[in-house]
Amino acid sequence: MRGLLDRLIKKNSENNQSLNNQGREDRSAEELKLEVDALYVVLSNLYGTDKLILKASKLEALTLMRSESLNERVMGLQKLVHDDPTESQLPKREDLPAILRDVEETIAEMVAKKSVEERLNQAVTDKMQERHEEYIKEIKNQIIKETAGPENAQTLKKLAVLEKMNQTTPLSSAIDVLRPKRPEEIVGQENAMRGLLAKLATPYPQHILIYGPPGVGKTSAARVALETVKQFKNASFSADAPFIEVDGTTLRWDPRDVTNPLLGSVHDPIYQGAKKDLAETGIPEPKLGLVNEAHTGILFIDEIGEMDALLLNKLLKVLEDKRVFFDSSYYDPQDPQTPLYIKKIFEEGVPADFVLIGATTRDPSEINPALRSRCTEVYFGPLEPEDVQEIIRQAGEKLNVQLEAGVEEIISDYVIEGRKAINILLDSYGMAKFRERDSDKISIQTEDVREVLRTNRLTPYVHNKVSSARDQGRILGLGVAGFLGSVLEIEVKVFQGPEGKGTIRFNETAGTMAKDSVFNAAAVIRILTGEDLRDYDVHVNVVGGGKIDGPSAGLAITIAIYSALKERPLRQDVAVTGEISIQGKVKPVGGIYEKIFGAKQAGVQRVIIPEDNIDEVPSGLTGIEVIAVSTIEEALRAVL
Repeated sequence: MRGLLDRLIKKNSENNQSLNNQGREDRSAEELKLEVDALYVVLSNLYGTDKLILKASKLEALTLMRSESLNERVMGLQKLVHDDPTESQLPKREDLPAILRDVEETIAEMVAKKSVEERLNQAVTDKMQERHEEYIKEIKNQIIKETAGPENAQTLKKLAVLEKMNQTTPLSSAIDVLRPKRPEEIVGQENAMRGLLAKLATPYPQHILIYGPPGVGKTSAARVALETVKQFKNASFSADAPFIEVDGTTLRWDPRDVTNPLLGSVHDPIYQGAKKDLAETGIPEPKLGLVNEAHTGILFIDEIGEMDALLLNKLLKVLEDKRVFFDSSYYDPQDPQTPLYIKKIFEEGVPADFVLIGATTRDPSEINPALRSRCTEVYFGPLEPEDVQEIIRQAGEKLNVQLEAGVEEIISDYVIEGRKAINILLDSYGMAKFRERDSDKISIQTEDVREVLRTNRLTPYVHNKVSSARDQGRILGLGVAGFLGSVLEIEVKVFQGPEGKGTIRFNETAGTMAKDSVFNAAAVIRILTGEDLRDYDVHVNVVGGGKIDGPSAGLAITIAIYSALKERPLRQDVAVTGEISIQGKVKPVGGIYEKIFGAKQAGVQRVIIPEDNIDEVPSGLTGIEVIAVSTIEEALRAVL
């Protein structure tokens, strides 16, 4: 059809050219007839024979198409091309060429339009076919997923690896074996353990802060206390009460409120934490925190003194309300798509009624006062050598190993923490197991322990500074750092100097408070002896350069200067602590319990403390004598 149209157009162009060159002249009837026949063929190809006949019938052009008259056939063309059934006037002979040119142009436009429509229809058909194939493919994939589930070869392989890992015996199971299970296994903390149980066993259990050095059993004691209290009649905790443990150093406040493992948070739809179905509908999703998991149980926060201050204040609010409230700008209470449980959380909050137990190695003065006011306090003390030895014996029984005589004593010389003692024992167990790997009965020898100590480059925790002899100008003072007491060796030498021009020298590293104590001692010495230290060169030294943060070395420094000045030898198995006033009065100091413990570790036989501190001496104390004094004279009688 396209070729025929081209020929018609070409012929018409030639005729026009001929008319332009030769002038208008009539074309023969035969040429016009052939052109009309060609145009009917084009229309037949354009519409199709059946549709052309149907169209001609509607336009009353069927008779005209079949007529022998050229004029009537041209009139039929006009009706078909122009869709005009009202055309009734036959064209004149001389008008036929012009009418045919008009019909040709109209048919040409129709053919061009038809061609464009065909191309567009073909493009639409191709695109629909492509989309249809993609849709069929998507449906097939969906059917495969629904039939086969979410698993594939990779996920199944990873699942098999995970199952294999779960079936293997844990390599670190020794920690679980050695963990205390009963209150009597918390060695060296009998009083503290009793106080902890008493605070949890009441119908109204209290929040608790546990103070103490690291590795003495604070965490284990809290866990054992809960399990023990559960067994009491009418206990406040049910058999399934949870024990949720977290380290305070890992808890930080997120100002965006996007994530908060302690208090919980809200995953708004803008973040990808919400479930897919909630995110698509724009519904925020609350995520509960550890305080909700600890509901009706205990939330244990180790190193609570290291927590972010802002987060700690938020926690205090939860302790008051016993409930956590969530908020989100995305929450719409009128949205019918919001699940009921989310509405309940936003409108009523989530229960968080638990007992808080916080453990810290910090001094109580460093803990948030608002937290301390809400909690009762329990103090865990350092472990004595006998306690460490008992821990080692218990661990040996649980490991089913035999300990050579002296193993416990060696370990107790190097550590004061139960955790470190257990670690040394486990290392020694490994040495013995390696040595006797073919034997079922393992025996830990003292040489195994010493090899571990050498490998770890450990040194004895306490160097014994005590002597049975007497010495002039030398005395043992007591200091404390954290929850650990220590023995300070103070020595004094006095030389005759120029009258009124003597000097007092003191190592600056000991601190300004200790230096002030030296000048206080000078005044007391003048009261005691009538001697003016300005007539002497006095050298006061804290051996090892130990730092003295408070005035508690004042009494010891005064006694040492007196001994050196009067050449009076002092007992070397006595340790002294106390502040000295310029009137010779002995004033109270802090850390009495820790200082007594440090003195026992060093082998001290007698401790001199201020009389005002006598109530701080632990009950049932054995192995050391404690003497309380109120004046310098009483103190001198106890050490000379």
